[in-house]
Amino acid sequence: MDGWWGWLNRPERKGHSGGGFTQMEQWLRSRRGLAESLGEWAFYAAVILIVLALIKLFPYHLFKKTHKWLALAYLVLVYHTLVLLNTEYWIQPIGWIMAVLLLSGTVSAFWVLTGRVGRQRKVQGVIKSLNAFPGVRVIEGSIHLEQGWEGHLPGQFAFVTSKNTEGAHPYTIASAWNPNDPSLTFIIKQLGDWTGQLEQWLSVDMPVTVEGPYGCFDFNDTLPRQIWVGAGIGITPFIAKMKHLAQCPGQQEIDLFHVTTDYDQAAINKLTADALAANVRLHITVTPKDGRLTPEKIRAIVPEWHTASLWFCGPTGLGDTLRTDFLTNGLTSNHYHQELFAMR
Repeated sequence: MDGWWGWLNRPERKGHSGGGFTQMEQWLRSRRGLAESLGEWAFYAAVILIVLALIKLFPYHLFKKTHKWLALAYLVLVYHTLVLLNTEYWIQPIGWIMAVLLLSGTVSAFWVLTGRVGRQRKVQGVIKSLNAFPGVRVIEGSIHLEQGWEGHLPGQFAFVTSKNTEGAHPYTIASAWNPNDPSLTFIIKQLGDWTGQLEQWLSVDMPVTVEGPYGCFDFNDTLPRQIWVGAGIGITPFIAKMKHLAQCPGQQEIDLFHVTTDYDQAAINKLTADALAANVRLHITVTPKDGRLTPEKIRAIVPEWHTASLWFCGPTGLGDTLRTDFLTNGLTSNHYHQELFAMR
């Protein structure tokens, strides 16, 4: 094929003859060795950083730093490309495409390195209340927000920073938005190193930074029924939606299945009150006592499931099991909604 439809044809040299090089070409060629070495090590570093970012045991505060380290590695690879790419390509379509990609990536890298990602979505706040539910190892905190938060939809999440060295952590918002009371409630399970320290670290009147909202788990459909399944701390987006329904009642029939291995009567009482206020039928499964929640149990309790959409938030394994079973039994794929429970 002739130069890939002419895109890679060698253009005629102008201004010099034979094997002569322009000053720019000479400068680039003088740095080929350095560019090759830096590019090789930057590639290895990028691979290692990507692998570390995917390992859940890798500490979260270091996981966040991999974003900046990857941005630095990318800039080194840009230098590598600029030096080693054949200079004649830059006046051809392949070079124009490469230039656009390198420029956009470079701008993005500097955006990350200067800490501008999400800056316009950040507002300051103060913790106004804290409640612990030791039976389920959960902390409920309410944050009063300063001006700047434009509201959120039930099911969305936000990043909260209470300690700069630890950085921002994502938490699902467990409250409906009320512009007359600019506050957010978060319910946090003590699962990892950082969340396990929160009960001792957090305090009323502590300043925090909130970034968001994010997410599309918004309960938006027109079907007559909805089935909600919240497993463990996955109950949080459903609490937010029930708070919203208590303020703005809907017309859909809703069954909420809450699955938990732990039990705290105070937490169950609050959940029951929220469901009653939202006109949601609540079904609680405490697995050590009631066994596992299965698709068959859900269909037995909600025989009209064919006319419903199913919304799930919780461990990925249970969600995948429900999805496979319900789709096999006839539920339409666009009527099954699963929140991405893990950030990595």
